[in-house]
Amino acid sequence: MVGFRAGDVPPTATVKFIGAGTAACIADLFTFPLDTAKVRLQIQGETTSSVNTGHGPVKYRGVFGTISTMVRVEGPRSLYSGLVAGLQRQMSFASVRIGLYDSVKQFYTKGSDHVGIGSRLMAGCTTGAMAVAVAQPTDVVKVRFQAQISAGANKRYHGTMDAYRTIAKEEGFRGLWKGTGPNITRNAIVNCTELVTYDLIKDALVKSSLMTDDLPCHFTSAFGAGFCTTVIASPVDVVKTRYMNSAPGQYSSALNCAVAMLTKEGPKAFYKGFMPSFLRLGSWNVVMFVTYEQLKRALMAARHNWATPL
Repeated sequence: MVGFRAGDVPPTATVKFIGAGTAACIADLFTFPLDTAKVRLQIQGETTSSVNTGHGPVKYRGVFGTISTMVRVEGPRSLYSGLVAGLQRQMSFASVRIGLYDSVKQFYTKGSDHVGIGSRLMAGCTTGAMAVAVAQPTDVVKVRFQAQISAGANKRYHGTMDAYRTIAKEEGFRGLWKGTGPNITRNAIVNCTELVTYDLIKDALVKSSLMTDDLPCHFTSAFGAGFCTTVIASPVDVVKTRYMNSAPGQYSSALNCAVAMLTKEGPKAFYKGFMPSFLRLGSWNVVMFVTYEQLKRALMAARHNWATPL
């Protein structure tokens, strides 16, 4: 797939949409344990949780300490708790926020060849907000599963569909959209940082002739985007995770959750789980963008071959 040059077969909006969702699912399969470790570290320290674990408090220390503790206490499968909802989320979420990014960017530039940083940022904010509007319930279920202690008989959710039903029954329809506000904020930040940084790094490397538009360039751009995104988005990500996983009435709003974190745990609480966040986002970005670029080329090549008469 690497052999196809980017300019040979320009990808259509449909190819980008499908390719982004597929690439994001592949990236999730590789990095989901890091995401689960991040969630456990982010909620650690809360006095109340929506999850009835049936166990005493479990102390997690560091990325690999958290993963080893989960494997020892709950078994290896716990690292992939919520994977089904996670894949549902990526197929609907990444398809919109990444797959439609170029189309929305072109809309804001009105087809101009010159794309400024303002247009890139507006496109990132727009597709990020659109994606949350579509995929928020899947994100809520994913986080609830990742936060839930898997061992024992007191699990609150016993399957993905059961989780959707239980949340809707106990918390109302609005429960499935819990944390939409902070999630829109987070994903506007993440999308702008991730896609715009990837876009800018890739453009700079290609235009300066340091690299060609191929695998090494995609890898470098994705890694840089992952690091920048983690630094900027971590505080909002922690608040989003805490609020989405909270018991009904625990916090009156996302802002109240942030204030409670600050007063009870201090500023460091906003960077809980930073290392797994970086490891996860960095590796996720590399796998996703590299796969996405290759899928676009392969899908367009297949489409071209199918349309060409023998």
